Amino acid sequence: MRYTGPKVRLSRRAGVPLTRKAVRYFEERPYPPGEHGRKTNRRQTGDYGLRLMEKQKLRWYYDVSERQMRRYWDMALRSPGRSGAELVVLLESRLASLVLRAGLAPSIYAARQYVTHGHIAVDGRKVDIPSYLVKPGQVITVRERSRAMQPFVAAAEGVYADERTAAYLAVDHADLRFTVVSRPLREQIAVPVDEQLVVEFYSR
Repeated sequence: MRYTGPKVRLSRRAGVPLTRKAVRYFEERPYPPGEHGRKTNRRQTGDYGLRLMEKQKLRWYYDVSERQMRRYWDMALRSPGRSGAELVVLLESRLASLVLRAGLAPSIYAARQYVTHGHIAVDGRKVDIPSYLVKPGQVITVRERSRAMQPFVAAAEGVYADERTAAYLAVDHADLRFTVVSRPLREQIAVPVDEQLVVEFYSR
């Protein structure tokens, strides 16, 4: 199941801010949530716990369920590249992930909602599946009927955009449009996760 509770709690459990909003809260409370959070020593976590947490961080960062994560892991194993890098690339290639990365949404949760509510089109056709894997050359746009909505007006002004656009995207914020110009490379993806530990978790 996907986590649907308070999102900042996930960042505090993970030990890193997983969303923009979480950065400020995490700076104020950089310890795990709960009554005994201040007394928790992350460095005492065993090998299994460390690997499990890296896997959970990757899941939470992309907002996917354990079942979906296992499916992406199986796909990564069948790919010719390094399994850990392939896993991250697959997660980054999801439609919801790219909507976030292009600066059309403030968080992965908002990006997922925009897709499921039918606000996003791929090559001119509505796609309401957040896990849709986008291929190089495909063009993603906000549908015409949705453009006057406040979140997309803000997106058109660049409010949600990162300082630097991902190298594998060509983004036109004013037109609420972006193109995937190439398949992402692991070194181009800014994810606070050590995927080798995720590989070790699934390979145990």
